[in-house]
Amino acid sequence: MSDDIAVTGIGLVTPGGTGTEATWETVCAGRATARVDPVLTEAGAPVRLACRVAPPAEKPDEKGVRGRLWRFDPATRFLLTAAREALASAGLEPGRWDPGRVAVVVGTAAGGVATLEAQHRKLLASGPRALSPMTLPAFLPNMAAGQLALELGCTGPALQTSTACASGATAIITAALLLRAGVCDVAVAGGTDAMVTPLCASAFAKLGALSRREDGPGGASRPFDRDRDGFVLGEGCGLLVLERTAHAAARTARPLAFLAGSGATGDAHHATAPHPGGAGLRAATALALAGAGRTPGEVDHINAHGTSTALNDAVEATAIRELYGRGGNGTGPEGPSVTSAKGVLGHTMGAAGAIEAALTVLTVVRGTVPPTAGFTAPDAATAGIDLVHGAARPQRVRLALSHSLGFGGHNTVLAFTAV
Repeated sequence: MSDDIAVTGIGLVTPGGTGTEATWETVCAGRATARVDPVLTEAGAPVRLACRVAPPAEKPDEKGVRGRLWRFDPATRFLLTAAREALASAGLEPGRWDPGRVAVVVGTAAGGVATLEAQHRKLLASGPRALSPMTLPAFLPNMAAGQLALELGCTGPALQTSTACASGATAIITAALLLRAGVCDVAVAGGTDAMVTPLCASAFAKLGALSRREDGPGGASRPFDRDRDGFVLGEGCGLLVLERTAHAAARTARPLAFLAGSGATGDAHHATAPHPGGAGLRAATALALAGAGRTPGEVDHINAHGTSTALNDAVEATAIRELYGRGGNGTGPEGPSVTSAKGVLGHTMGAAGAIEAALTVLTVVRGTVPPTAGFTAPDAATAGIDLVHGAARPQRVRLALSHSLGFGGHNTVLAFTAV
């Protein structure tokens, strides 16, 4: 356990709600958040479904922190909001730590793309004088991590990772490497993205990746279901506070769980499609389990990438069947329990790996596996896994994995163990 990394805090901003409890309640209820989006509708996007983060109910205080948030891209606003919750839940207070021993690592797939699109429209409509002076600081991909480090007063490494939809999980792996190398004592790590924009929605639609089930948007995202037709574009942020176990013990912090192992691999197969046999995912799983000193038979639960696309779900189900087999470790008739949060939250892109890592930690802590919303029955490619659906399932989870896959062939697996 001495090499394990303690997870001491969680912060979430998702379509399921702002805050960990709001998101967890929505996910455990299996309450899908997909809606026909007015911004995409007005822009004439070919697919109008989206999972949006609800705007704050209160008006921003222009003189305080909340007022400053409105200068930033939505992805950075989500990040700063989630960070406050994560640090509060960890019992950490900026200013009461060695700032040079705190790292910030943030994953994103697209940086401040919402700002970039909005400012480009202004440029075309009204010329250069119409641009905001905050355009570059708001959309440059590194600036989310930079702004968070500035907000917290951290002078340790401030890094941005980008591995498409695996970005948030890659940030967590990177933070763990920094902690294990002794570079820092604390890391605030995760992912954020706000890609519910006309350009992004239209581009994903052009790839055939998005669900077009607008007649019933609440059931549009259907991970592992035989009638799945694509994901619903989402947005949000997930953060974990990670600490060296000795540092957490020294301040008498009680860990929520441990990040015991991790694995990252590349498929080197195709720009957008995963390896058909799931070789990269299986290799990343082997690395994560080896790092944790565990075997496949000890895995109780998997939080799947589960995008609701035909190819991803088939490949991931195949990899799970081949790794664990029927009978598995006794947690169910078909191996470890499996769930996907994307039936509720949509695909939050670079934030997905971090949001789902946080949900995996909560599953370990609370002994509850959220259901996979939208699922009714498998097809031949997705059958044979113990997919939790219909209602949340009580389960003791001692070892759980979180899968993340990204365009470009990125595979990441995080292994979390109970305290």
